[in-house]
Amino acid sequence: MGWLATVKILSGGDIVTIPSKSSNTVWHHATVTRQRRAELNHHQSILLWFTGLSGAGKSTLAHALEERLYQMGYHTFVLDGDNVRHGLCGDLGFSNEARIENIRRIGEIAKLFVEAGVIVLTAFISPFRADRQKARNLVGEDFVEIYCNCPLSVCEDRDVKGLYRRAKAGEIKEFTGISSPYEEPEHPELVIDTTKSLDECVDQILTYLVQRGVYERKS
Repeated sequence: MGWLATVKILSGGDIVTIPSKSSNTVWHHATVTRQRRAELNHHQSILLWFTGLSGAGKSTLAHALEERLYQMGYHTFVLDGDNVRHGLCGDLGFSNEARIENIRRIGEIAKLFVEAGVIVLTAFISPFRADRQKARNLVGEDFVEIYCNCPLSVCEDRDVKGLYRRAKAGEIKEFTGISSPYEEPEHPELVIDTTKSLDECVDQILTYLVQRGVYERKS
């Protein structure tokens, strides 16, 4: 049997067709399990989902945290918003519908990374609570929502690309925080004040990971 159905999403004037799951697919359970990978890696896998306004420091913090974890010998990967849109999500625009599909794809990829035994970090605005909840439902208890809390005025000051200025001038449509809403997390596992020093923010997350038992603090 072929694909059951397709879902069409309007994305910046283009139609994106997404096949539904085939009716004859069955999940294959590998002999190399997630727990065996954890034993080999000497750490548990987890999904750290960074969310916040553009300019809130999501990517900067995620990559700084990855660098620290790498230096400690742990297996990591950052799924960055801009990087993903160069390939996997290159066919998507920035309409609300396209943003929903963007986050759906990221959730599916992140789940596979968790199964692969990786500490995976995602840095996306992901403005809608419902979409973040879907990702949480998909990954389960290994989903950690990290809210990069930063005032809009600070985000605008950090905006080297001038995106906020262009959005206010009407040059960019549906820009989060200006002409499109951002729904703050209601119960995130972590709230990071990204107006503080980068090292302080990284340390806060590392402390949380130790408390969660992702890895043991090295003496």
